Amino acid sequence: MSMLRRVIKKIPGSRAMAELSGIIRKQARDVNRQFLLDILPENAKGAEIGVHLGDFSRQILDSTSPNELHLIDPWEHQTASRYKAALYGGVAKGGQTELDERYSRVLSRYKREIRAEQVIVHRGYSTDILQKIQDQYFDWVYIDGNHLYDYVKKDLELSLQKVKSGGYITGDDYIEGGWWEGGVKKAVDEFVNNKAVALVEIRNEQFIFRKK
Repeated sequence: MSMLRRVIKKIPGSRAMAELSGIIRKQARDVNRQFLLDILPENAKGAEIGVHLGDFSRQILDSTSPNELHLIDPWEHQTASRYKAALYGGVAKGGQTELDERYSRVLSRYKREIRAEQVIVHRGYSTDILQKIQDQYFDWVYIDGNHLYDYVKKDLELSLQKVKSGGYITGDDYIEGGWWEGGVKKAVDEFVNNKAVALVEIRNEQFIFRKK
């Protein structure tokens, strides 16, 4: 992150002023997740599992200036009844065509960063993509993919392999209920018992672990 960004990050209200004056890019920030981004290291290698339209990807880029940001998502429409309330299921009324359009929008949105090799887009399931990446490669992984218990559990296990010692394993939607029936919370609550990680914080439906 540049010296200017470091200063902006430290002074309350300065980002809004900088955005209004055009000094930095205006971003649609998710304030509930900003505290998490403040914990993540700058100029690091990270992965976001579950990209959707890439809104949070933008916030990651603007807040942490990663050297590499790997975006992982199959952008595949799910037709099973259990996915009727999912963004990539029943909510996507356009079916697979809509998911293909979302993928194309992400490629277009991050064309410059992709060309600079700062953003690497992987279209595929996280279990397949992560297995192809060397162990202890990432400084952090953010999990926001398939929220069903079995999928979250696997993402946590694989992320533990792929994150460096001292790195972070974090993610979204730590809540009861939801169409995923609390699958994220159940998997995370079990992961707390893994002696290879330490729980840093659970806040605003976000969970943060540090690999020992």
